[in-house]
Amino acid sequence: MADVNDALAANRAAVLDLVAAAERSAATWTTPRAPGKWSPSQVVEHVARALDEGANVVSGAPSIPMPPAFLRPLLRLVFFNRILKKGVFPKGFKAHKAMNPTSGPATPAEARVRLEGALARFDQECRRRVASGQHVVSTFFGTVSVEDFVRFSALHTRHHCKQMPGAT
Repeated sequence: MADVNDALAANRAAVLDLVAAAERSAATWTTPRAPGKWSPSQVVEHVARALDEGANVVSGAPSIPMPPAFLRPLLRLVFFNRILKKGVFPKGFKAHKAMNPTSGPATPAEARVRLEGALARFDQECRRRVASGQHVVSTFFGTVSVEDFVRFSALHTRHHCKQMPGAT
């Protein structure tokens, strides 16, 4: 459980970093950073949706249909394992259309509430899954450890932190 606790703490830190970036983005909150890109508000909503769906997946009740089961081991190998190993998302990795927000929280303060709520549920479901002794059955990647699923979530959030104005 210690490794999962470390992963959950790192995920929480990533979300709090996104909250801080959102607060620094108040002046451009609804302005996309470039044509065809998301605004800070939309980035936050995308990450919140990913946390929501992550909680659904961990609880065994995913809401987004994904590829056939026979493709999942390949996707796990090509994407999931690679992202965990390298610690970054590859360029051109596109979100599922259900994760593409047309808008997001109205203010950075609402973004904090939205992210903290989604994170709390994700964290709770991950702890429940670990306590059951079961792995996560991801609709996209197949069976993975809870720790790796949480690490993937943290990397996903860090990836989007870099898309906020003023990010380095």
